[in-house]
Amino acid sequence: MHHIRNFSIIAHIDHGKSTLADRMIEMTKTVEERQMKAQLLDGMELERERGITIKMQPVRMRYPLPEQLRSRCQSDMATFNLIDTPGHVDFSYEVSRSLAAVEGTIVLVDATQGIQAQTTANIYLALEQDLVIIPAVNKIDLPHARTKQVKEELSAMLGVAEDDIFEVSGKTGEGVDQLLQAVVEEIPPPQNNSFLEEQTVTTLQNNPFRALIFDSSYDPYKGVIAHVRVFEGSIKRDEDMYLLAKEQRGHVVEAGIFAPDHISTETLSAGEIGYLATGLKDMEQVRVGDTVVSFTERDQVIPIAKYHEPRPMVFVSIFPENADEFATLEDALGRLKLADASLTYEREAKEVLGKGFRCGFLGMLHLEIITERLRREYDLNLVVTTPSVSYRVETADGELLHVYTPSDLPDPSHIETIWEPWVRAEVLTPTEYMGGLMTILEKSRGMFQNTEYMNLLKLSESFTRR
Repeated sequence: MHHIRNFSIIAHIDHGKSTLADRMIEMTKTVEERQMKAQLLDGMELERERGITIKMQPVRMRYPLPEQLRSRCQSDMATFNLIDTPGHVDFSYEVSRSLAAVEGTIVLVDATQGIQAQTTANIYLALEQDLVIIPAVNKIDLPHARTKQVKEELSAMLGVAEDDIFEVSGKTGEGVDQLLQAVVEEIPPPQNNSFLEEQTVTTLQNNPFRALIFDSSYDPYKGVIAHVRVFEGSIKRDEDMYLLAKEQRGHVVEAGIFAPDHISTETLSAGEIGYLATGLKDMEQVRVGDTVVSFTERDQVIPIAKYHEPRPMVFVSIFPENADEFATLEDALGRLKLADASLTYEREAKEVLGKGFRCGFLGMLHLEIITERLRREYDLNLVVTTPSVSYRVETADGELLHVYTPSDLPDPSHIETIWEPWVRAEVLTPTEYMGGLMTILEKSRGMFQNTEYMNLLKLSESFTRR
């Protein structure tokens, strides 16, 4: 396990995470040159069309070590388990799940854009997980790159020396090898992680099997496929497994790694990231955040810490245009939720539109992506209502209701109190935009709280608004 490094790449949208991952895959020869293409880890058609990452994607790479690092890893090759993550705020839950499966992360900042909102949010997520953070400035090859200035911003935010911030180009590969060496030097091997007390490699490998599900997918032949990070022990193909939260027995139809396609192996062991084909056909039985253990050792282990459940912020009702496609829509939502735990849905019926589902999303882009996938991947014609937020209503007799549309409001004479959502927001802005920004926020019922100057060019303003 000394040779294993588990890490992710986090950044704001369009800061070059997937391009950097491409260069790492190319330099480690994980994929043959003739199979390489841009955004290799972005497998969905929508991701390629929009040029954004929607789903996190793990990949295992083998990195030949320079002489000076071989004693550290007790090997001449390092094994990297990289998880490429989305950058848009609507998919921040994907980022949080990936961070729970690794020991360190590369924080990537575009040299032309500087620190942006999701950069800050992702750094906070990494700090909450107590991960090692390796800062890097990307796109240094562009003529209008502000590399020195952006390094100053990162230095001020993270409290690190500017010399400790790497300069890379995901496009040309400049600086990427030095960044990979830093991953070996700075990110600890798997035995040091936030879930377990520090233990020896031998202890972790000999302990009862315990793994965390950080993602999942579905195969019609192999059933639900759990994407796991193994923290202790090992499990082999054809062994019986057990899901602690759901108290569900399963069978390891197949075990394997991501390279980046599924590559079958006989065993998954402590420190590794891979997948387990469970053979389970009911998608509700395998949940992200659950702990997988060996069936014979299920009474000897405790669950690994779970994820925080995401809170949907935008709600719509989705109905099939053809009432006969209701069952297809329900199955499609179930399969999408399997790979996206932040999606929520429940049945509802309207007199005019018939049977459908009230669905909750993390934001408008999340809503747009899910509805587009329903149309493309499942050939469904949909009726989607106007997006809304959730209001809480207390009636005169003390009943508490969650209301999503004005038509669902009780008679005004029966309403005691109505609560509407508030947002606590932190805005990063260059100083020259401060006056105009405050005017806009005040017109949006924002209540100013405080200002913090990060450096000479940017400041942080905190607002609460309804």
